[in-house]
Amino acid sequence: MPTPARFDVWAPFAHDAKATVDGAIFDMEHDPSRPGWWKVAGDIVPEHGQRYSFSLFNGTEWSKPLPDPRTRSQPDGVHGPSEVVATDFPWSDGAWRGRELRGQVIYELHVGTFSPSGTFAGVVDKLGYLLELGVTTIELMPVQPFGGERNWGYDGVDWFAVHDAYGGPEGLKELVDAAHNAGIGVIIDVVFNHFGPDGNYNGQFGPYLTTGRTDWGDVINLSGPSSDEVRTFILDAVRQWLDEFHIDGLRLDAVHAYDDRLAYSIMEEIRRTSDEVAAQTGIPRTIIGETDQNDPRIINDESVGGYGLSAQWCDDIHHAIHTLVTGENQAYYIDYGTLPILADTLANGYRFRGDYSEYRRHTHGRPLDLDHVAAWRLIAYTTTHDQTGNRAAGDRPSQSLSPTQLALKAAVVLFSPFTPMLFMGEEFAARTPFPFFVSHTNDELNRLTAQGRFTEFSRLGWDPEDVPDPANQQTFDSARLSWEFDADQDEMFETYQALLGVREQFHLARESLRDLSVAHGNPEDGESWLHLGYGDVSLVANFGAAQTTAPVGGRLVYSFNDPVVEAARTTLGPWEFAIIEHGARS
Repeated sequence: MPTPARFDVWAPFAHDAKATVDGAIFDMEHDPSRPGWWKVAGDIVPEHGQRYSFSLFNGTEWSKPLPDPRTRSQPDGVHGPSEVVATDFPWSDGAWRGRELRGQVIYELHVGTFSPSGTFAGVVDKLGYLLELGVTTIELMPVQPFGGERNWGYDGVDWFAVHDAYGGPEGLKELVDAAHNAGIGVIIDVVFNHFGPDGNYNGQFGPYLTTGRTDWGDVINLSGPSSDEVRTFILDAVRQWLDEFHIDGLRLDAVHAYDDRLAYSIMEEIRRTSDEVAAQTGIPRTIIGETDQNDPRIINDESVGGYGLSAQWCDDIHHAIHTLVTGENQAYYIDYGTLPILADTLANGYRFRGDYSEYRRHTHGRPLDLDHVAAWRLIAYTTTHDQTGNRAAGDRPSQSLSPTQLALKAAVVLFSPFTPMLFMGEEFAARTPFPFFVSHTNDELNRLTAQGRFTEFSRLGWDPEDVPDPANQQTFDSARLSWEFDADQDEMFETYQALLGVREQFHLARESLRDLSVAHGNPEDGESWLHLGYGDVSLVANFGAAQTTAPVGGRLVYSFNDPVVEAARTTLGPWEFAIIEHGARS
């Protein structure tokens, strides 16, 4: 259907309700078929482009006109009226058959800072570049509306809508259509663990929230009274993105913050909705969870008590590589930083598998069942929006590490059997930072956000003076990628291209982590080499500032530098790596 069938809203808290449509006020009445729902009395059919809002009577007074919790468009911002938006679109991606997760190369990007225009159209302009790099799927940081014009996206309040300044719902569909025609999948990041603080009116309508706090806002009511309707709210949004918008998958932000205590997890229900859309369309859908719990249930099959998500982000792999290369050991990095820990993490997927965490000060994690969980169901990376932006200055690894060190980190991730994800700009060693930024419409919210950032970084050992003001326009401007490359950046881009080519050539998205042989030198003897190998190909890497020799040899396939590769050993300079083939290829 081209537009919604009627003006209605779930508002069980309301004693009475009215709708304002293009300036005209209409009475609303209870919908006898749906408890807690109100509908406009009479036959008023929504039309594309109409602006509307709801006013609620709480028994004492009427609220101001409020946007629809299920709004599809907020052209005047999160505090303005909602807009009726047509659901049809002239799709031209009929030949797109989707992509299974195995074998994919994901590229995470922020729409507002990725391209000069900061829009979906700007991303379309770069699709050819991404294909040339070797990317198969882009992952958009959240695109739902937020207060102001600038935001990472994790302060979204309207879970069915698309931020207008990016191009709105039409612009997102145009991006997906263009990406599919280019052979690229699209995943979007969705935040179902809290609402942003600016423009969140849902609590006036009904019990969307419950007692408690996450690190970012009030807890979503997934388990308390009336939570069925809240869960339906989420699942309807999931279906909208996957079906109407042709989105290929969702990344679920911080699922460990869900207050999810029912017998069936909301993650299971999201995955089932995804499966239904995939069955109806014949196109696979991917659901990725972000969690810091090292809990295999996220990706375990439902038959063994799991939630059955396609994959999960794995920060352990990032932390183990990052600390060894940079030497940083503050905050949560304190649990990493040695060659044996890196090797153990790569061999098992998780760093913590029922082990004591010094940072957490308690036992953490549970082992993966390596006989039944495919390695590619873990997402690995050298950096992400979090691992860059949640640093005091938002500085990237490429702003402090040498090209050799950057290439080493990329080689380990791209050689691994895990599904690799790049963060925008890392492939050309971007020199622009990616700090956290907001532009709340309330000055006090901006002040509190900045104060919270300063306090948190001080607690983690960073100097608060190094923290840019999130609400400052310059903070946002500094995060914009520069697309003018010098010779060193061209070389890094070519290195990523080559590593992705090797990954495809040797089919490195292997099924079982048990197929990967992991060994390392003895640091006490000055040996800093790491070996990752299969029967046909190996990666030998030097995680040290001095030359080292590893007892692995063969034919050199690729290296960023000039290691000495012999029949039975490889000598590597500081931070160098070599990809080596064993035996003749047919």
